[in-house]
Amino acid sequence: MSAPELNWIAARFDELTPNRLYALLRLRSEVFVVEQACAYLDIDGKDHHPQAWHLLGEAPDGRLAAYLRVLPGGLGHGVDTFAEVSIGRVVTSPDWRGRRLGDPLMREGVALIERVWPGAPIRLGAQAHLQHFYARHGFQVASPEYLEDGIPHVEMLRDGAA
Repeated sequence: MSAPELNWIAARFDELTPNRLYALLRLRSEVFVVEQACAYLDIDGKDHHPQAWHLLGEAPDGRLAAYLRVLPGGLGHGVDTFAEVSIGRVVTSPDWRGRRLGDPLMREGVALIERVWPGAPIRLGAQAHLQHFYARHGFQVASPEYLEDGIPHVEMLRDGAA
């Protein structure tokens, strides 16, 4: 099945409508806290940073189908703060899984970073079983495997020239 056309919205925190903010926080909680059974504080104080970006993929009916968050260098995503610009909270709604939304989501995320921070390297903390997915987007493993919230992860880095 090919990926449906989504409306991609890149916004800073103060540009998000209350409905979009609610939808993205609900989706993150549904998947990262409930589905993956990780008791952690998803609302981590970084969403509203002036240089943080939220990328939402909305279906034609307005439902949130995919999402990721971009943070500037020094603000971080993983266990430690990353020096590089980072992508995190990469998620597809359970209602939209199997429709190949991951690749367009990552392409849009990398393109957003290229517009805001041209040529910047990008780091992310990937669930270890997804490293082949991120490798398709130019990311290479940059750390040994580690546990984050009980899930094996690896840091991955995409060179700014990629």
